[in-house]
Amino acid sequence: MRSQLMRAVLALPVCLATASLAAQSPKPTITLDEYMNTTDIGAARLSPDGSSAVIATSAPDWKNNVYRRDLWLWTPAAGLRPLTHTGSEESPKWSPDGKWIAFLSDRALDSDSNASDGDASSAAATDTDKPSRLWIISVAGGEALPLYTEKLDVHAFTWANDSKSIYFSATESVPAKQQEQQKTEWKDVVRWREQDHGDALLKIEIAPSLKRAVEVPRASLADKMSDVDKSAPLLPPHAESIGSSPLSIEEIALSPDGKTLAFTTTPPHHRVENPADFELYLVSAAGGKITRLTHNEGIESQLRWAADNHSIYFEVAADAGSIEGPYSDVQGRIYNIDVATGKFVRLGGDFAGSWERFTLLSDGRIFALGLKGTSTQLYLIDGAKFTLLPGLPGTYAALESAQNSGTLLLRYSTANQPIQVYLAADPLHPDQLKCLTDFNPIFAERAQPAWQPYTWKSDDGRTVEGDLLFPPGKQGAKHLRMLTLIHGGPADADGNRFGADWYDWAAMAADRGWLVFRPNYRGSSGYGDDFMLAIRPHLVSAPGRDILSGVDALVKDGYADPDHLAIGGYSYGGYMTNWLITQTTRFRSAVTGAGAVEHAANWGNDDLTFDDASYLSGQPWEKPELYQSEAALFQFDKVKTPTHVVQGDSDVRVSYLEGVALERALQVRGIPHSFLVFPGEGHSLDKNPWHGYIKLREELKWLEKYDK
Repeated sequence: MRSQLMRAVLALPVCLATASLAAQSPKPTITLDEYMNTTDIGAARLSPDGSSAVIATSAPDWKNNVYRRDLWLWTPAAGLRPLTHTGSEESPKWSPDGKWIAFLSDRALDSDSNASDGDASSAAATDTDKPSRLWIISVAGGEALPLYTEKLDVHAFTWANDSKSIYFSATESVPAKQQEQQKTEWKDVVRWREQDHGDALLKIEIAPSLKRAVEVPRASLADKMSDVDKSAPLLPPHAESIGSSPLSIEEIALSPDGKTLAFTTTPPHHRVENPADFELYLVSAAGGKITRLTHNEGIESQLRWAADNHSIYFEVAADAGSIEGPYSDVQGRIYNIDVATGKFVRLGGDFAGSWERFTLLSDGRIFALGLKGTSTQLYLIDGAKFTLLPGLPGTYAALESAQNSGTLLLRYSTANQPIQVYLAADPLHPDQLKCLTDFNPIFAERAQPAWQPYTWKSDDGRTVEGDLLFPPGKQGAKHLRMLTLIHGGPADADGNRFGADWYDWAAMAADRGWLVFRPNYRGSSGYGDDFMLAIRPHLVSAPGRDILSGVDALVKDGYADPDHLAIGGYSYGGYMTNWLITQTTRFRSAVTGAGAVEHAANWGNDDLTFDDASYLSGQPWEKPELYQSEAALFQFDKVKTPTHVVQGDSDVRVSYLEGVALERALQVRGIPHSFLVFPGEGHSLDKNPWHGYIKLREELKWLEKYDK
C-alpha cells in the first residue's frame, strides 16, 4: 500500500503537489469574499501542433457588476499570459495553420451606437442586446479585429481547412425595409413563435475582412452604408451564403477534405419541445441542398469527422435523450454515423457509467471521459469495449486533442484542488500531467475540508452512493451538525471534484462547521441506465426516499446529529428540497432555489418540457394524478421547516412564478421564510456576480439562524 501511495504522490504535477504540501500545516478558513472571487475556466483549446493552448476564463468584476470573460495564451517559452483585455471574449478556436485565434465577443464598436448604419436591427439594440461578433487575433501579437461590423449574432463557427476563411451561423437577416414595416404594424407586440427566425450559414474570407477592418475607421461606417439596398438581407462584405435553416444552427464541423459541412440544430426559441428540432444535417461547403442525416429523439453534440470523410462521431449527453428509441434521459453515449447511409454504431457500450466527453486523435484512436460513481477518469475506446487508463484520484474534465499531435488537453481537480488546465503528452498516461495554469491559489493557503465517499441502502434495499465533506481537521468525527446539499440535474453526480461558487458551495459550508452530505440519488448519472431511469415516473418521491434513507444511515452511523440537520439545493436540488420539507420535519432549516413546487404550469414554462413529460410518463392531461401526487404544493399542509427561497426573475428553466407560489404557500402556512429575487437573472445567475454572492451569504446566515 505504501509503495502505491508514493507512486501517486510522485506523479502529481507541480501545481497539485504545492497545494497538497500547503494543506499539511494549519490554515485559516477561507472568507466568503475569497471564496466567491474564484476564476472559472470556460474553454481550453490546443494549437494544431499540440505545443500551445488558448484558455478562456470567467471571473467576477465586482466594480462593474459583471463577469469578465478573458482569453489567455500558454506557450512553452512564455508560459501563461493574457491574450485579450476587454473582458468580453469567449469560444476561442485556433486556425488550422496555428497563426490565428478566432473568438466571439460582444465588445462594442463605434458604429453600434448609430442606428442608421444600414442594419435595421440596430434600432432595437440595447446594452443588454449586444451582438456577439466574430473577432480574430494573431498569435504573434497585435490587437484583435472584427471580421465584420454588421450586427450579426454568431451562434457557431468553424475554420476552413486552409485557414483562409471561416464558416459561421447567425440569425437570418431580415431586410431593413421589412423590419420597418413590421415595426409600424406591430409596435412592441411580441408575436410568440411567429417572429422567430432561423439561421443563415455563411462563409467569410479572412484577408479582405481584416483589410477592411484596418482601413475603414469604425466611427465612419454609418456614412458608408447609406447606399445599402434596404430590400435585401444584409450580409457583411466578403461573406457568402452557404445555405439557411428554419432552425438555429448550434454546432458546425467541416470534413477533413473540406467538401462537406455537418451541423446540428436547435429551435430559435431554444426550448426542448420537439426532438425533431435537434438533428444532424449535411451541406456542401460550396453551398447547395441541405440534407437531414438523423431522425431520432436524442440531442447530438460534439461533432468529429472521421479521417476518411465517410462518418461522423458525436455524443448524446446524459440529459439529452436517446437516439435508439423514444426520448429517455439515459447515460451519456458516443456514436459513429455513416454519412451515406445514416446507420449509426454505439461506441463504448459496455461501460456501466456515463460518457461525459470524447476526442478523436489523428490516428483514429478515441479517448473519452467516463463518469462512474464519484470519479471521472480517462478511457481508451475500441468498439463497444473500453480500457481504463492510469489516472490520478479525482475528476478529469473537458477533454481536447490537437489536430496534428497525440497530445491531450484536459482539466483536473479534486475536492480540495482547484480546477486547472493540463497537458498529457502521452494520451495513454493521463497520470503524467503538465500544469498550464495556477488560478485560485488562495485555496492552498486556507483550511480545507476532508472528502470521502459514502454508501447506504435505500428503503427498498438498493445501494446508493454519495459523498461527505467534513469540516477541516474533523474527518471521521461523529455527532456533527449536517447539511444535506442536493445536486441539480437530476442527470449529474457529486464526487471528488472542486467546486467554489454560489451553486456548488459544499466546501464553504464545511468550513463553517457543517458535515455536508451530497447524495447521488436515483436519477443521477454515473451508475447505469437502470439507476438513472428509476426516477420515472416518481420524479421526486423516489429520489426523496433515497435521500432520507441516507440521512437516516448517517444518523445511525453516528456521523450526523439528528437534532442539528438542515437541507438545501438549487434547480432540481430545489425541487427535492421543496418536496422533502413536505415529507419530514426533521430539518431545522431549508435553503432552496429555482425549484418547482408543481409540474403542470412548470411543464408549460420550462424550456425542457419534453424532458419533464418523459420523467412523468406523459403530458399533464395524460397523467394528471402523477403531476399532482409528485408536486410539493399539494402537500404543504405538512410543512413546518423555516425556508429561505431564491429565484431569478428571468428564469425560463424554472419559472420565477414557481418561487412566487412557494413563497405564497409558506406565507399562508405561517412558516418562517425569506424570498430573494434577482432582477434580470436567468437560471444560471450569470449576469451580476453580486447576486450569487448575496445568495450564498444569506443562505449561510439562514442556516446559522436556525441552528442555535
